[in-house]
This record gives sequence, C-alpha cells and structure tokens, in this order.
Amino acid sequence: MNVTLTAITMYPVKSIRGISLEAADVEPEGLAGDRRWVIVDDTGTFISQRTHPRLATVHGRVADAGLVLAAPGRPPLPIEPGDGDGTRLQVTVWKDVVDARGGYDRADDWLSTFLDRPCRLAFMDDRCRRPLRQAAGSGEHVVSFADGYPCLLIGDASLTDLNGRLERPLPMNRFRPNLVVTGGGAFAEDRWRRLAIGGAEFAVAGPCARCNVTTVDQATGTAGGPEPLKTLATYRQGPRGVEFGVNLRVERPGRIGTGDRVTVLD
Repeated sequence: MNVTLTAITMYPVKSIRGISLEAADVEPEGLAGDRRWVIVDDTGTFISQRTHPRLATVHGRVADAGLVLAAPGRPPLPIEPGDGDGTRLQVTVWKDVVDARGGYDRADDWLSTFLDRPCRLAFMDDRCRRPLRQAAGSGEHVVSFADGYPCLLIGDASLTDLNGRLERPLPMNRFRPNLVVTGGGAFAEDRWRRLAIGGAEFAVAGPCARCNVTTVDQATGTAGGPEPLKTLATYRQGPRGVEFGVNLRVERPGRIGTGDRVTVLD
C-alpha cells in the first residue's frame, strides 16, 4: 500500500481558518503552533464555530514569534505570546480546565468587536499543560486546545467517496484536518492503529465524531444546512455520532513534510 502525506494544515487559534504548510514540526501536543491560542467567553469557556460560524473568516499569518490576525472589516492585529499583562485565565475546553496566559487587551477588544460579544484570547504557554484524558494506560500524553486529540487525519479517498454521495461536493476544509493523505482507498485510515510519517510516529486513537462545524462554509462563515452530516449518517454512524477521519496522538515527535511516505506500522 502506497500512502503519501499530501497536505498539512495548522490552526493557530482554535476554530479560525487554517494555514497550509509544506512542512511542520510535530510536538507532543500536536503540530507546532496548532491551536495554542483559544478564544473564550466571560466564563472562560471556549468559543468555536459551533455557535459562532463567523470565526471561519478569521485567519492568521505566522509572523516572527507570534501571528497576525485578520478578519473582514477589522484592521490586522499582530499578537505575540509575550504581549499583554500576563494575567492567568482558567480556560475550559469541554471537561478540561487549564491555566493559560491572558491579558491580551487589544486582542480581546478586536475579537469582541468582530463577534459582537465579550470575549478574551488565551495562550497555552509553558505553564499551561493539558493532559490527554483519552490516553489512559498508554503513557503520559498532552494536547493543545484542540477538541480532544493532538491531530486529525483524513484520507482524500474518503472525501471522494462522500462527495460521490452528495448533490454538491464539499472541499476538505469542511472537516478541518491537520493531515491529509493520498492512497490506501476510502476509509483505509479506519483500519490503522499506528503509523509513521517523516520523523514522527502516531497512534490512532479512534474515529472522529463530527459536529455541526462540518456544515459551515469555511470561505464565508455561514452555516449551509444539514450536509454533510445528513449523508454521513446514512453510512458512517458510530457509537458517538457520525464518523469521518481519525484522531491521532503523538507517540514520537519529529519533522513531517508533504510528500512524505506514510508507513502503517500496525
């Protein structure tokens, strides 16, 4: 089986538009820089496209030690982890509560104006550690502000299979993967348990249960109706909902790049 890594996407702030990369360092938490920032409400709970689809139109550009945020109708905002007053925020991502760096007043104002609600920006610095709950018994693992796992992988043949069932084909960005691979056939990734890509190794933690973010047009930030969840439910229904793509945890950090061979170890 000849499988190749064909796309890498990093999401600098949870739930904003991704950045396409040719190569990336894989760290224990996931791709370097991936979802180390998160937007929270006034209770410290994360905000995502589930309730604020306009976040799809916010995009980031990596610059020096930080990034530059941009969005329709808003001036570009440069932001670095060391900016702000260093206030600590208790950030809630699902069942996890972690201590993160806040105090980014300019970013808080910028985001609150764009989303038309009070919100704050938080950063996962060296003091902020989020254990991977689902890795019990497999050693110590950590994760960024991602929903649950360090990386999400999808085979492009799986999307081709889905698009053959849809009235209107959808782009891969609807599913917000970190890694896209070519080869192996539709849903081959479901059968993998361990894999190596470039200098990194991963364990497959199971299928990814999909939510309504997949219905959001990532170009316009508008919700587009029941698809693809309606069609996926007819043939990809699992115990936790419809499934598409697989979650990965990092077993060995390393460098990966598009064109790298994907070796299925188990």
